[in-house]
Amino acid sequence: MRPHHEGQPVIEHPNRHKASSKTTRVVVFALLIASMVLMGLVLIGGWDALSGMQFVTIAWIIVYGIFAWYIVKWNRGVLPVIAALGILMLIFGLIAMPAWFDRDSTGFAETSIPAGVLGTLCAILIAVQALLIFFAMQGFRQAWNVEVEHWPDEEPDYVPAGA
Repeated sequence: MRPHHEGQPVIEHPNRHKASSKTTRVVVFALLIASMVLMGLVLIGGWDALSGMQFVTIAWIIVYGIFAWYIVKWNRGVLPVIAALGILMLIFGLIAMPAWFDRDSTGFAETSIPAGVLGTLCAILIAVQALLIFFAMQGFRQAWNVEVEHWPDEEPDYVPAGA
């Protein structure tokens, strides 16, 4: 016979208590914010030269912002999507970087940020996307979604990190 318990069961997420999970979450969040800043700088600095990609870049920045909010809320489900979008952005960066450096010569229209600087920002964005892909997949492997249920008057079946 099951003992009688007062109140509602307590739901805990033991993998969220681990230092590695907390660190991964902060790193993914920071890399998303860094990506948004870098994309915004390239967007503003090369607005006239982006040839219709302004809307796509703005949408990408908004999506990364939404994903950053989900990461703060410990949503594991967005991590593979973040990695997939990171792969696409890495590819776009690899294509755009040499084009910006090529524009850093005579005969091209000036951009508000020098084209060489925009090429360097793309190179940094490529590195940030590679890190974002790695850490998003690391976070996915950490199983942030695992739930353990216990009653308030019972000890949990796991030992929280740091205990």
